Amino acid sequence: MRSAVAPEDLTARARIRDAAVARFGREGFGVGLRVIAEDAGVSAGLVVHHFGSKDGLRAACDEHVLAAVRASKERAVTATGVHDVLLQLASADEHAPLVAYALRSLQAGGQLARDFVDRFVEDAEAWIAKGVAAGTLRPSRDEAARARYLVVQGLGALVLDMALHPPADPTDVVAALHGYRSRSALPALELFTHGLMTDNTVLDAYLLYVGDPPPPDVPAPAPST
Repeated sequence: MRSAVAPEDLTARARIRDAAVARFGREGFGVGLRVIAEDAGVSAGLVVHHFGSKDGLRAACDEHVLAAVRASKERAVTATGVHDVLLQLASADEHAPLVAYALRSLQAGGQLARDFVDRFVEDAEAWIAKGVAAGTLRPSRDEAARARYLVVQGLGALVLDMALHPPADPTDVVAALHGYRSRSALPALELFTHGLMTDNTVLDAYLLYVGDPPPPDVPAPAPST
């Protein structure tokens, strides 16, 4: 599925932003404004006019990508894992550059990376709660912490896998995501289904040391001085 908006119908500001998203996603954030201006068919001065600086352009790209991924993910989200959500998004032509940019941002850190992870954590908490209520997932002592762990683990493994197994074409995000899923699906599902340890020895020892987490919405007691 391609974008319904023809390139000539985009404003200069939007063309610059989209060119920056695509170039940053392919090559990282060291790309200069002149390269992005050439991609957008405008002058470097017009880039500065619309965004003020490279930081301003990056901030606009962050806002655009996060909003687009959020809107699309609400239609595509499933309980199968964050990499499958990203694969569904990247499989649509107009979304692949957004996913590439988001993955670059995860590698680089920063506010978009934090917002991106937080959004996935919110969604994970929701589908995990449904699974627990339906009896298909085990409950946790700390549901919020478990959701965040699963998201960070999934995204972190994806970013590392893409660094170790980069696609032949840097723009082919779909191939990278397919490769990651083929390498990780079986061990992940086996681990989540059957577990790793055969008894509670390690968990019991840890809980003896740290205690159970406080119930939800109850603040932990302040440490004694």
